[in-house]
Amino acid sequence: MAHGRSVVHARHGLVAAAHPLAVQIGLDVLKRGGNAVDAGIATNAALGFLEPVSCGVGGDLFAIVWDAGSRKLYGLNGSGRAPRALTADRVPPERDGTIPLFSPYSWTVPGAVDGWFTLHERFGRLPMSDVLSGAIAAASEGAPVPKVIAESWAISEHYFADKPGFAEVFLPHGHAPRESEVFANPALARTYRALAEGGRDAFYAGPIAASLVAFSKKVGGFFSEEDLATHHSDWVEPISTTYRGVEVWELPPNSQGLAALQMLNMLEPLDLKSLGRESPAFWHRLIETKKIVYEDRARLYADPGFAKVPVAGLLDRGYARERAALVDPARALERIDAGHPPLAMGDTTYLATADADGNMVSLIQSNYTGFGSGYVLAEWGFGLQDRGGQFNLTPGTPNFLEPGKRPFHTIIPAFATRGGEPWLAFGVMGGDMQPQGHVQVLVNLLDFGMDLQQAGDAPRFYHTGSSEPTGTLMTTGGRLALEPGVPESVKKALEKLGHDVVDMPTGFFGGYQAIARDPVTGVLSGATESRKDGCAAGY
Repeated sequence: MAHGRSVVHARHGLVAAAHPLAVQIGLDVLKRGGNAVDAGIATNAALGFLEPVSCGVGGDLFAIVWDAGSRKLYGLNGSGRAPRALTADRVPPERDGTIPLFSPYSWTVPGAVDGWFTLHERFGRLPMSDVLSGAIAAASEGAPVPKVIAESWAISEHYFADKPGFAEVFLPHGHAPRESEVFANPALARTYRALAEGGRDAFYAGPIAASLVAFSKKVGGFFSEEDLATHHSDWVEPISTTYRGVEVWELPPNSQGLAALQMLNMLEPLDLKSLGRESPAFWHRLIETKKIVYEDRARLYADPGFAKVPVAGLLDRGYARERAALVDPARALERIDAGHPPLAMGDTTYLATADADGNMVSLIQSNYTGFGSGYVLAEWGFGLQDRGGQFNLTPGTPNFLEPGKRPFHTIIPAFATRGGEPWLAFGVMGGDMQPQGHVQVLVNLLDFGMDLQQAGDAPRFYHTGSSEPTGTLMTTGGRLALEPGVPESVKKALEKLGHDVVDMPTGFFGGYQAIARDPVTGVLSGATESRKDGCAAGY
């Protein structure tokens, strides 16, 4: 299969991310003696400045870390919780019954900064001042805006121009920065300096926290000093399944990584290679599998601190066979009920880093809908996420909005091991695209033998309109988008099966980054998303 980029190989360290300068900042940390965790934090901080259309310190973070010393995977849930003063009866819902996204009702405590410091405390090697120095310099001096980020920024201007603080920070000269235009964010550099000097408490208990609470009161939000002071990330055990002899790892709910594992369990008994990517039956099977799994995702995934999520039952192979039997090879399903698994007892940026010692990081971080809620704390140079918009306002549902609760979360880092050895840190950005993107990448790698770059470049499907954890229901089968490169004969055949095939811009199909490690030689291989501005680079 032809593709536009080659896989990048390196011996000493590698970074893959959605902006070339962020990759260089991460590599600089590795070259100065930092490890993969240091580089991951440095790269993420740089992206908070360089790619504000996707991420920033006003958002959340999830990470999976392979620690070479203990030879173990660690999972970190760095997502924030709903304010204690916000209850469902105080929210004026949209017409479809959901929480207004671009409003303070959708705010949850930003978790990214605590996520950085929690990762660093356990695994970091360099001082945090060194880790953040590259991002501080970049935000102070400014950097040219690349094409894809500029396009997203221009779209966001339409939605957020009138939001408090947005124009002051993100519309310099009265408009979104155009491609190659230099953008600087000295206020964000000030935030990073405060973190370098005062640690995570500068954000959650110091001057930034005070500004955030004051801003919240001014614009109708619900944050209190206590909400910020008591926030903490959580170490969680990654969950897994096996697919074609490879152990695939995701993080448990409140994230949606479980959906990718459920899909893989339903697909593994099939000979997808024999079906072939030119076959309508191949695409139909993957799409219908996604639709079935997403009904469970809508009804059962939630914060396990508030709801009983039957993770083991959802990963049960017998349950996978039962759900796979719902696929009708002759027609697209329009409506599907959630399953009854056996109960067990008892917009986004993705980056990957790896170092010469064998440590690997799979990290994803997001504001949610591009710039999040659009509300910006101008004096500190960052906006606030709207992740709370994914709560459900219907009492009694697992994802119901409650004070101090984490919402259902779309962002998911992924990892894969072979025989217990670290193999692959990877992710695919983009809301509900992420689990279906993870599955398509793994199918490309493991069923069709593509290399790391080909697996990301290959045309994808994106199905949307499934029932959602917010309470909306699929009643007409949803909508299906196919990238250019999927044969026209496949498109026509899927339409005959009842799929509503529509056109969508390239940005809807995700943003893939990956790093693989050869267990014998230790050589690192990297790939990057051809649909984004980024790169993979090593030394």
